Amino acid sequence: MAEAKNGDRVQVHYTGRLDDGTVFDSSAGRETLPFTVGEGQVIPGFEQAVIGMTPGESKTVHIPADEAYGPRHPEMMLEVDRSEFPADMAPEIGQQLGVQQPDGQVVPVLIAAVNDHTVTLDANHPLAGEALTFDIQLVQIDPPKSRLISL
Repeated sequence: MAEAKNGDRVQVHYTGRLDDGTVFDSSAGRETLPFTVGEGQVIPGFEQAVIGMTPGESKTVHIPADEAYGPRHPEMMLEVDRSEFPADMAPEIGQQLGVQQPDGQVVPVLIAAVNDHTVTLDANHPLAGEALTFDIQLVQIDPPKSRLISL
């Protein structure tokens, strides 16, 4: 039976948990997650775990933070004066916002702290600094797409 390798298009089911057992994401009850191994479409530790698996195989893998979403970066925290927010907005801890960069790109941030004068925004990935555990089932390895050549 074929084993998943770099370049293969695969489909998996998964459940992701934090070290305290909290489930942060799962494909249970949804469609499989398709991705091409080796193209960086999923976190590095997840991708490495799938390599060598055969269709129907399941495994549990613990992925350290540096092979997941990386460490938390204090420089990605920004304290903003409350006057920068619309007057009718009541910022709340945990609220997600989009901050537009000078190049037009919108970066998602979470409100990490609020006081009478400032709001602290966190642009780190919500799972940065976290070790993750995944239950992974390789559902299938998709056949390579045919290439048509015009002569």
